[in-house]
Amino acid sequence: MKAAIRYQYGGPAVISIEDVPKPNPKKGEVLIRVHSTTINRTDGGILRGKPYLIRAFSGLSRPRKTTPGTDFAGVVESIGEGVTSWKPGDRVMGLNDHGNAASQAEFMVTDASVHMIIIPEGISYQNAVASLEGAHYALNFLNKFSLQAGDRVLINGGTGGIGSAAIQLAKAEGLHVTATSSTAYMDKVKALGADEVIDYTKEDFTLQDNIYDHVFDEVGKRTFFECRRILKPGGIYISTELGPYWQNIWLALITPLVGGRKVIFPVPVDIPSTLVSMRDHLERGSFSPLIDRSYSLADIREGYTYVESGEKKGNVILELNQSN
Repeated sequence: MKAAIRYQYGGPAVISIEDVPKPNPKKGEVLIRVHSTTINRTDGGILRGKPYLIRAFSGLSRPRKTTPGTDFAGVVESIGEGVTSWKPGDRVMGLNDHGNAASQAEFMVTDASVHMIIIPEGISYQNAVASLEGAHYALNFLNKFSLQAGDRVLINGGTGGIGSAAIQLAKAEGLHVTATSSTAYMDKVKALGADEVIDYTKEDFTLQDNIYDHVFDEVGKRTFFECRRILKPGGIYISTELGPYWQNIWLALITPLVGGRKVIFPVPVDIPSTLVSMRDHLERGSFSPLIDRSYSLADIREGYTYVESGEKKGNVILELNQSN
């Protein structure tokens, strides 16, 4: 089989496509024919091993897994001895946000207890996999505190994989959503459900007069101190990034003690709950992932380069086998 391989940390240039032996599932394992995966911001961080905190999960001096990949959608090809929870032919989607799924290959073998779930009927592999990594982080913004219907939330980065998911998931909770976007994508962000859209090329949202219950910085570009003035007393700020000098970790510890506006650091946990939630959303038709473009395995370097450019809108799909 063909697989993306890298033996060291670095940029897209360290990735090669190699012919490697197709794995056989051992006792308690499942072999999956991967149809689609995404190239996402988590993948980019794990590829480079930055920030260095990532290496606690992916390997200190070199990658623990030579094949990258965090999420997958595909078909169970075969099962190992003792596996009763899955059978050949099952259409499955799954996530390992530590980058150890090794899903950027035509086949992957994984423990039968790994975080995966059946793909709902009528949902394509592309839409299934595009409803995982970004949505997982978006859900872990929303589940960190009590939300009240009608709360006003500003989402900075409405066209990203996390932001586009957060808009839809926040609306499902009954929140009033304002999102930022470039001029060209304002209509698309509106179509995702945003009540209001701010063109960040023309307006600095931190200087507006509107006040919000929560600010979700999905792109990690604005600090708590910049956003503080548009937060209500007791309002919540959450970012996808550690912030300058890892300040968001310290602020998450300090701000709850002093009262007033708070920083929460959204450690993403409980992948099984994410899978169940996203399966239910897909079945109900209440979630539709934003997909930017697709790449073949042969063009994976180009895909990573595009994702690292910061220009992607929604999800970038990597196609491994013939999909439908």
